Amino acid sequence: MTARSKTRSRLTLLAVIATACPIARAAEHITLRNGFELDCARRETTGDRVRLYLLPTNVGGDTTNYMEVAATAILRTEPIPDPPAQTKPAPALPSATPTPYSLFPIPSLTPAEIHQLLARAGATHNIDTDLLASLVHAESNGNVRAVSRAGAQGLMQLMPATASSLGVANSFAPEQNIGGGTAYLDALLTRYHDDIALALAAYNAGPAAVDRYHGIPPYAETRAYVARVIREFNRLKLAAAK
Repeated sequence: MTARSKTRSRLTLLAVIATACPIARAAEHITLRNGFELDCARRETTGDRVRLYLLPTNVGGDTTNYMEVAATAILRTEPIPDPPAQTKPAPALPSATPTPYSLFPIPSLTPAEIHQLLARAGATHNIDTDLLASLVHAESNGNVRAVSRAGAQGLMQLMPATASSLGVANSFAPEQNIGGGTAYLDALLTRYHDDIALALAAYNAGPAAVDRYHGIPPYAETRAYVARVIREFNRLKLAAAK
């Protein structure tokens, strides 16, 4: 078993941790002395115990979930800054150049057909198919025609510049998109020594942000994204086990 496969086989444990503490709109980032980190809505101290209320998975969700630790178990707390303001892309100018929609037909694929493409790409890059499926679920929910407000395209939401650098001519062609997205994730896993959480953070926020913060950037959106992908991966593995 290679070092990478060993790392990826431990992803389920990471998923359990992420599932225990959904991350969204964090108020405080808590670091425990045992190395565990989590984002919480608020803290309540009673004697030598501290109750850490976990953030809900969505707005208006349940805020009663909590974990209780000894006060001495908390190494440090820090507020989570808001992510940098997103600038709206400039409106597209009329152009005679055909768009990918008119250049290529966009097929409609069944979940089974998408899974087959993911399995093929995963085998090529030694990446768990369920991890790729979880990323696709978070990025596009399996929509071949998905386009984000920032301009990311297709199943794995490739930005045009990234797609071009990966040799992807048409991001709406499922096989090309999955091949390019998987190659990009593979490159990020190599860059971050198979640290899956960092690779996912870089896929969402970019490697520059991960390098600048020497870890997962303190952006609520990015932390939520990493947790969402890992929770979905864990769900798939649990379903397969049953």
